[in-house]
Amino acid sequence: MQLTLSEMRHQVGPDTHLYPLDLRLKADTVTVLLGATQAGKTTLMRLMAGLETPSHGQVMVDGQDVTGMPVRQRNVAMVYQQFINYPSMTVFDNIASPLRLRGRLDSAAISQRVLSLADKLHIAPFLKRLPAELSGGQQQRVALARALAKDAPLMLLDEPLVNLDYKLREALREELAGLFSAGNSTVVYATTEPTEALLLGGWTAVMDAGELLQYGPTAEVFHRPSSIRVARAFSDPPMNLLVRGAQSLGLPAGQIAPEATLGLRASGLRVQSRPGDIALTGTVELAEISGSDTFVHVQTAAGELVAQLVGVHFFELGATITLYLDLRDAHLFGEDGRLLSAPRTAGDC
Repeated sequence: MQLTLSEMRHQVGPDTHLYPLDLRLKADTVTVLLGATQAGKTTLMRLMAGLETPSHGQVMVDGQDVTGMPVRQRNVAMVYQQFINYPSMTVFDNIASPLRLRGRLDSAAISQRVLSLADKLHIAPFLKRLPAELSGGQQQRVALARALAKDAPLMLLDEPLVNLDYKLREALREELAGLFSAGNSTVVYATTEPTEALLLGGWTAVMDAGELLQYGPTAEVFHRPSSIRVARAFSDPPMNLLVRGAQSLGLPAGQIAPEATLGLRASGLRVQSRPGDIALTGTVELAEISGSDTFVHVQTAAGELVAQLVGVHFFELGATITLYLDLRDAHLFGEDGRLLSAPRTAGDC
């Protein structure tokens, strides 16, 4: 399916939920809508589905104008944060329901498809249970399986893993990426987590406060964010930003533009020096261990910086620490917040 939004805008009373945007989704692949809460992701998905009609603009599907066409007349599969299942049906029947409605498969083929999806989503032991007998996370997986079983040309998923525990969320991200790539659907997947966007790959649309900021291949948007706003949205933790970076780092005149803002991802700061590094000394304000990484918040003369260190490290609060950075790892942004230069990546010539 080729989904195109033209001159799209949406207002509810005096409130603007979406500012004017044009978006032509990459067909038969995953598009991640990335942005914080209230960035406009859910509103955009509801307009795509036909649950709402835009204040202005068109929704085109394969060249046909479907603006205002209700969702029941469109072949769309949807999964929301809050799971929706048929309470009187078993898990098996919930997943099988879209397959039976289509009437294209016999009972054996339906059973095989249901069992395959249930196994991938770790709900095979619960197929005879009713949704009320499951945990919230298990019910969400049932909703996911039913949406995947529908095999619709457009699949919309609004933060579908947010209610699951950390370990299961990590496992399902990988499973979903494989399921999406094996299907023929145009998938739109909303999330607040940059890591999720990177794991799913495909293309990413970065949104903020109702605006579409950038759309492109996920790796390209990550490595070359078009503005400070995109860089902040596509970094976890948010990118360290040094306003008047040359002055903040005490660099000689001419090395970088004096008014430029220097952006450094937390992973670009280290506690071991390398030849050519710039050193910044400060005091530890907070040290957090998250999974296999340690996030250290350091107050320096250039401002507060967050360093992401691989492994588990312990730091005394208030202790003196020196962070090292390589300017080649930095993004530079102009006075208007637009990208001036980005670090070279393996794909650069």
